[in-house]
Amino acid sequence: MDTPSPGLSRGMALLFAVSCGAVIGNIYYSQPLLAVIAHGFGQSAASLGFVVTLTQLGYACGLLLLVPLGDVLDRRRLIVILLGCSALALLAVALSPGLVWFAAACVALGLCTCAAQLLVPFAASLAAERERGRVVGTVMSGLLLGILLARTFSGLVAQLGGWRLVYWLAAAVVVLFTAILASALPGDSRKPPLRYRALLASLLTLARAHPALRLRALYGALAFACFSLFWTGLTFLLSQPPYAYSEAQIGAFGLVGAAGTLAASGAGRLADRGHGRLVTRACCLGILLSFGLLWLGGQWLAALLAGVLLLDVCVQALHISNQSVIYALAPEARSRITTVYLVGYFLGGALGSGAASLAYAGAGWLGVCLAGAVFAGALLALCLAARLREESQTAPCWN
Repeated sequence: MDTPSPGLSRGMALLFAVSCGAVIGNIYYSQPLLAVIAHGFGQSAASLGFVVTLTQLGYACGLLLLVPLGDVLDRRRLIVILLGCSALALLAVALSPGLVWFAAACVALGLCTCAAQLLVPFAASLAAERERGRVVGTVMSGLLLGILLARTFSGLVAQLGGWRLVYWLAAAVVVLFTAILASALPGDSRKPPLRYRALLASLLTLARAHPALRLRALYGALAFACFSLFWTGLTFLLSQPPYAYSEAQIGAFGLVGAAGTLAASGAGRLADRGHGRLVTRACCLGILLSFGLLWLGGQWLAALLAGVLLLDVCVQALHISNQSVIYALAPEARSRITTVYLVGYFLGGALGSGAASLAYAGAGWLGVCLAGAVFAGALLALCLAARLREESQTAPCWN
């Protein structure tokens, strides 16, 4: 069981944040490279969208099967082992002789990359109660920056040296962080209180016991479906007229998203001050509005950039707000809480990535934006329904 912590230094919080960003980027390097990878394997760019979906499904499996172990095993050792496996998976991607090998290696990479989601609850457990929202916001900002800047990094490197070089360099980065974290992270050896089967079964118990966890998992799933749908579909849009951008130019759009992530980092501080529900409602509305701008962005670059910024600010701020809520529910089970929330989150992401390929094949960029608006509309409706339910439960009874 976690004990009260005196706090987490800013230096350690920064290490957690940078490490999360470096690790999570592994499953997003392929997004701006879909066209060039597909060409190398003799496939169309739209048909390769399934690789993003498979990678996210592998990641969801890692969240479900491996992250719960963080509640009963030494998290430092578990993180180091998974990072070592990630490095091997990256090498397998770089050496892929064909599409089947590439897809299988991406699934394995997604499975091992769940180490990033062991770092987030680890940081939350080390943080003092009064600063948990700030620490989670800092670490999540690093993770989300990694998701977005991975696109910029991979696009630039692929432009200079081909897509395989991206994965060779990524493997070297992971090896470096494996060594750093093995030395810097505190150990937290514990006697396992649950067998593995019981540990997995407890996920359902936690989900049943905490309605807020179920609700926030749904919020996260729908928001990340919007996020993944957009960023997968964006590659198809930008690689064709009227834009016809190179890999480096497509990857540079991650810098716009990164600016949104930095703007969203204040969501954790607002949650610490009791404004988490207001942040949630504003973000749900903003995600829906962003798809109107993104639709205009099919022909108008300024609208596309504004839509990217609004979407990323809202998705990231909502994610940080969600985690501030769920990490207060069961301190002794934060890794399993993370699992319940993020399995839903990345299943939503896989759904969004798959929908992007189908929507673009069927109706082009308009189809992508309409699909995003459907997901965003469902998210806003769920948020408003939850608010009405809360108000009805707290209304005075005059009988």
